[in-house]
Amino acid sequence: MSNLKIGLFGYGCVGQGLYEVLLKSKNIKAEISSICVKQKNKKRNIDTSIFSYNKWDILNNPDIDVVVELIDDAEEAFSIVSESLKRGKAVVTANKKMIAENFRALIQLQETYQTPVLYEAAVCGSIPIIRTLEEYYNTDYIQNISGIFNGTSNYILTQTQQQGKNYEEALHAAKIAGFAESNPTLDVEGFDSKFKLTILLNHTFGLSVLPKQVLNSGIQNLNKTDTLFATRFGYQIKLLAQAYKTDKGVAAFVLPHLLRNTHSFFHIYNEFNAVQVEGIFNNKQLLTGKGAGGFPTAAAVISDLSSLIKNYKYPYNKLKQNDLHLDNSETIAIYLRYNKKEIMNQLKFEKIYSQFEQENHTYCIGEISIKEIIKADINKNKEVFIASIELPLYQGSDLPVKTEQILSIH
Repeated sequence: MSNLKIGLFGYGCVGQGLYEVLLKSKNIKAEISSICVKQKNKKRNIDTSIFSYNKWDILNNPDIDVVVELIDDAEEAFSIVSESLKRGKAVVTANKKMIAENFRALIQLQETYQTPVLYEAAVCGSIPIIRTLEEYYNTDYIQNISGIFNGTSNYILTQTQQQGKNYEEALHAAKIAGFAESNPTLDVEGFDSKFKLTILLNHTFGLSVLPKQVLNSGIQNLNKTDTLFATRFGYQIKLLAQAYKTDKGVAAFVLPHLLRNTHSFFHIYNEFNAVQVEGIFNNKQLLTGKGAGGFPTAAAVISDLSSLIKNYKYPYNKLKQNDLHLDNSETIAIYLRYNKKEIMNQLKFEKIYSQFEQENHTYCIGEISIKEIIKADINKNKEVFIASIELPLYQGSDLPVKTEQILSIH
């Protein structure tokens, strides 16, 4: 495939970034023939003759080789991708929700119509993690994959801990900087990270699950007491997606994590993403890059387009080899800040290291299974913040803090 003629769906932040990058790039033979958008009267920064307002103008155009899908609507995105493949048009997409919820259907469509779908841009912006997992880690036995998968949340957490802002102030700063949408729910509540993790489970372990099966809890309930607690004991708070092999399968979840300064992600700040892969033979490897903003994602789209010119498609070897299952029985250590004692009755801790109750800061540190957190569904309580925590606690002299010494941050 060469001299690609592209039909682009969506002209938002990423779509505009792609248009600009293609104009400036001299290393790829590709041009955008048509751009399909919804709003006719919206002011555009380029010649309007390139725009279309009917998806069939692109889908039924025999001169268009590749469809690049960059819209927000996951259901409509799946329809566009499906119809493109049926017409023999290769697809590049950045829609992580659509991919995560329809992964098996997309595999079947690719096999049926012998046409590829590439989606590096759907996971971690500019970090080339999917092809790395498919090619470089094709023969390694991966034990663990984890990362900061959402640049918006990481920017907010950086603002709270480095700049001393509260959550609302940090969220406002993220919107001003262009990293947060007007409705940031998918980012801050961990859904965006969960969609990405669900996709990577396929490429890391050959494990296909639906997003609803994976635990996610975000940073939307973070308050000053949580940040001060983290500072006192030398932690950074990061929203992490994590999956690792257990004796029973693969544990996978998205939670805020309290990390010590020895952790690989401790110094990953602002809109940057990071992915760490740990294999039996390769040990740990860390990849970092910008995860929020139009140009990093557009760069990943360009990379996929370049791969299509070389007739690349994902081999999906791990999907053909493994029969692993999701293991939600895995036990993890958590920090739980809550407002009412009834919360503790909803959660069956396997072990409690400490509890502290004070008018303005009540918390518990203990071990609990992933399935118990899912069952309690405590995310709906706006007065609850839950995070995985590295133990033991350290303070000041880097000596462990005994349970009876753990006090409120006030």
